Amino acid sequence: MNWFLISLFCAFCVATADALSKKVLRDKNEYIVVWARIGFASPFLLCLLPFIEIPKPDHTFFLILIFLVPLEATALILYMKAIKISPLSMTLPFLALTPGFLIVSSNIILGERLDSHGITGVLLTTLGAYLLNVKMTRQGILQPFKAILRERGSVYMIIVAFIYSITSNLGKLAIQHSSPLFFSATYFPFLSVILFPLLLWKNNGKIRQPLSSHFSLFILIGLLIVFSTVSHFFAVTLIEVPYFISVKRTSLLFGILYGAILFKEKNMVERLVGGMVMIAGVIVITLF
Repeated sequence: MNWFLISLFCAFCVATADALSKKVLRDKNEYIVVWARIGFASPFLLCLLPFIEIPKPDHTFFLILIFLVPLEATALILYMKAIKISPLSMTLPFLALTPGFLIVSSNIILGERLDSHGITGVLLTTLGAYLLNVKMTRQGILQPFKAILRERGSVYMIIVAFIYSITSNLGKLAIQHSSPLFFSATYFPFLSVILFPLLLWKNNGKIRQPLSSHFSLFILIGLLIVFSTVSHFFAVTLIEVPYFISVKRTSLLFGILYGAILFKEKNMVERLVGGMVMIAGVIVITLF
């Protein structure tokens, strides 16, 4: 199997699920879409259980979940809020900041140290973020950064990227205390159960009609989440994780293209350039 094509397929699935989610978010709240993404994926993921070895998770595994679940839930809600209120081309690229934040969180959680390549990668992702609004330099050299802060969806996604830098480490620890396939097959189903009361509360107990009105789209989104999860696992069994992450981050470019094609977003050239520079930063951080 070709790890590069599998990784690229994973990136495509993630970006497509995001684009379809944004489409549904036009007339549905983010809590419906958050739950649908994981809830509709859950039955398919649970189907993996009969075919894998079931480990015996220890106390540490469940302790990690106590911290992981609220962080993941917060990130998912902010993620959907971000793509609902702001262009895909001004939100998804900021996920490239996760490896930069990861350098800091890994130092705290796992004791890993920052090196010169990490600093270079962070600077590249920062430059890429600046280039997303580079035309605004006519109004002042700091205007591109100020424009990011004025775009609420961008701010939400920066927070998501930071949270993901923590949950990535916690997820790694959870896998070390269970197994990759077991965690992949059970984590989203568990999260969907935990989030279900929040879904009921935010929709005043009326969820049947909102879920059924876009049933086919939710099924497709759920399948895309499953495909991205399974391809993620297959890719990391074929190649080292940093190589996989570098290719998976091309989902940012797919997302920008979806923004242009499906939602008629503007300033695509500068946003594609900014996105590519941010991916270059990810590559430097993860591969060197």
